[in-house]
Amino acid sequence: MKVIFLEDVKGQGKKGDVKEVADGYGYNYLLKNNLAVLATKETLAKLEKEQENMKSEDEKAIAEAKKIKEKLAKEELVFPMQVGEKGQVFGSVSTKQIASELQNKNYDIDKKQIIADETLNQIGVYKVKIALHKKVSADLMVKLVQEGS
Repeated sequence: MKVIFLEDVKGQGKKGDVKEVADGYGYNYLLKNNLAVLATKETLAKLEKEQENMKSEDEKAIAEAKKIKEKLAKEELVFPMQVGEKGQVFGSVSTKQIASELQNKNYDIDKKQIIADETLNQIGVYKVKIALHKKVSADLMVKLVQEGS
């Protein structure tokens, strides 16, 4: 029997996949637990329409992410840091602080989207990646300066 998976089923298929499965497995497990539906002309047409909608939504999301990427390329976040006598910095800048500063500048970015390759704990300029979409990431300049300078 041919089925369309409604959810990911480990070892069988992912949501939206159309696959041939054993009749007993299909009826007694997949259909009974609403993990799949029979692949008929109607359900296949519905699946195709849903995939087209998802594709157009994904394209819109990518376009929006690219706009945000352009804006972020022009931004530079500055964090004043306390520095000791020998030049050591007290503390570091976290992704949470970066996300908070971005939200103050009206960007809707979560700290989980921010990827810092290194610890931001020295005076200087750092490039931080921000994952805006699966296919789009932006670079943000983060500058740590000595407090009071």
